[in-house]
Amino acid sequence: MSRGSGGGYDRHITIFSPEGRLFQVEYAFKAVKASGITSIGVRGKDSVCVVTQKKVPDKLLDQTSVTHLFPITKYLGLLATGMTAATNAGLKEQEAINFLEKKMKNDPAFSYDETVQTAISALQSVLQEDFKANEIEVGVVRTDSPAFRVLSTEEIDEHLTAISTPRGGSSAN
Repeated sequence: MSRGSGGGYDRHITIFSPEGRLFQVEYAFKAVKASGITSIGVRGKDSVCVVTQKKVPDKLLDQTSVTHLFPITKYLGLLATGMTAATNAGLKEQEAINFLEKKMKNDPAFSYDETVQTAISALQSVLQEDFKANEIEVGVVRTDSPAFRVLSTEEIDEHLTAISTPRGGSSAN
């Protein structure tokens, strides 16, 4: 480290660790893993969906001011996991990959609803949690309406209801 670095952080993006990895990339991975937030993205035949947990770090914060989804342009959005400057899939990356590989094994062409519901189901499965609509954020882009948008709590609730409703009339008796 050079003199004057003060806080002990590497201030240049081209500083390598003894193992040959970029320190800035290592810092980003650590920030994501420390955040405790998991995010998932799914691509369907006519849409893309990203879903993430919505954890409010302090009860004194207004829940509506906490977000991990950001519109960059009209057609482009960003899902940030970890510290806002660092992005990745999150803590349970391999579990999410396994879940999605099983769902997408035969390369299905998911409809918009199937894409959104698969992304939400993957997050629920990985975290072993049933979410309420205000506990997750969902961002989508569709080919017929290519603007990035964040789903409302009501829209998320409709998808959660569809996920929890048994299909095909089978019963668990």
